[in-house]
Amino acid sequence: MFAVRLKKLRLEKSLTQKQLGEIVGVIKQAVNNWEKGIASPNLYTFKMLCDYFNVSADYLLGRTDKPEINNTIGINNE
Repeated sequence: MFAVRLKKLRLEKSLTQKQLGEIVGVIKQAVNNWEKGIASPNLYTFKMLCDYFNVSADYLLGRTDKPEINNTIGINNE
């Protein structure tokens, strides 16, 4: 799910893989590998992707279909 969501978000911003790579500090091939599901970004880069696209980690990982970031604190907040 990460690969699909990442590509969708990138295309929505009309970015090339190279441009996204430059934004988060990796080479085009890294972004290509993420979008193919061959590799995953490290935690720091993953956070940068969430911040850049302004989506929650759960959305990017496919755990929810709601891209909004939930800033509430605590466990089991609905």
